[in-house]
Amino acid sequence: MTFSCTAETWREINSQPDIWDAWVPELAQARTDIGLWIKDKGIREVWFLGAGTSAFIGDTLAAVAHPTLTLRSIATTDVVGAAMDLPKMRDDLLVIQFGRSGNSSETIGAMHMLDGLAPQVHQLHITCNKDSALATRVAPGPGERRVMILPEATHDRGFAMTSSFTTMLLSALSVLDLEVDLQSQIGTLATSARRLIAQLSSTVMDRPERAIFLGSGALKGIARESSLKVLELTAGQTMTQWDSTLGFRHGPKAAVVDGTLIAVMIHPDPRAGRYDIDVAREIEAQYPNAKVVTIGQEACTVSFVGTKDARWDGVLYVLAAQIWAVMWSQALSLPVDNPFEGHGTLSRVVSGVTLYPFDMDAAE
Repeated sequence: MTFSCTAETWREINSQPDIWDAWVPELAQARTDIGLWIKDKGIREVWFLGAGTSAFIGDTLAAVAHPTLTLRSIATTDVVGAAMDLPKMRDDLLVIQFGRSGNSSETIGAMHMLDGLAPQVHQLHITCNKDSALATRVAPGPGERRVMILPEATHDRGFAMTSSFTTMLLSALSVLDLEVDLQSQIGTLATSARRLIAQLSSTVMDRPERAIFLGSGALKGIARESSLKVLELTAGQTMTQWDSTLGFRHGPKAAVVDGTLIAVMIHPDPRAGRYDIDVAREIEAQYPNAKVVTIGQEACTVSFVGTKDARWDGVLYVLAAQIWAVMWSQALSLPVDNPFEGHGTLSRVVSGVTLYPFDMDAAE
């Protein structure tokens, strides 16, 4: 039975391949301009900032070494909450901040902090909202601020970030990986995504009480995002966990009980993938009443043809959690586009944080 749903979130998930394809021409020009700007400014280090799902984009990007740049992922929740712990911000630093709405409390707080304490730092804002603070705020200088505004279709109407996450990830990768043929790379991903969405939608996956997502290297960030998608869209009624594949064996495996779903993302590099496969087999043998699903290329339970680069292929791996989360949300009779409707403990745009001025030299 093919799954169907009338929610905006479901439409947004299904629209991702078309969004990526249509974005390529404009993205190609933006990547050229930004690439030249980064070179001209002598950038040597890049920090990725974001909160929640937007932070996991940075986790995915920073997991793989860059040939000329030092990459670091720092959540804006840490930037705002503990600015005293930040590394030194030098003149050759570029801060790339992600935001779907571009208006969350921590987004604003991070800009306050950078403008006040490190105005020399260059910044690139990648956002889905052309009217947001992230898109419109002017830098005080001398550091320059550039903005990449994604297609309006990525400004998800649903509670959960889906097309916004994948398109921001691909956009940042295009800037960092200038050697890649963008049209071919994104074309491959879009074609595979269409097939994968059809494959995943063709069978309704029963909702587990617990779901665990595992991934190595760049896929650890994707595992974290996958875990959050399920937790959010089921309003916490499916408890989730994430970890690196090998790290899961060092204690966190205690979370597995009968009926748990464990989704193991098999890394496209066979040197890493062999460990993922071994752990998946180990869990199957040790927990026969749990359900182990492998996601990746060739012989996996959920399979696709990717680029063999885990960072780029992350947009394919995450589709399983996006689709299952909608299935399980609907099975729970929740409003998929706002699972917390009626008990507003969570909202689409995180706000309400009191932002305090911060003096890096002061301590009490």
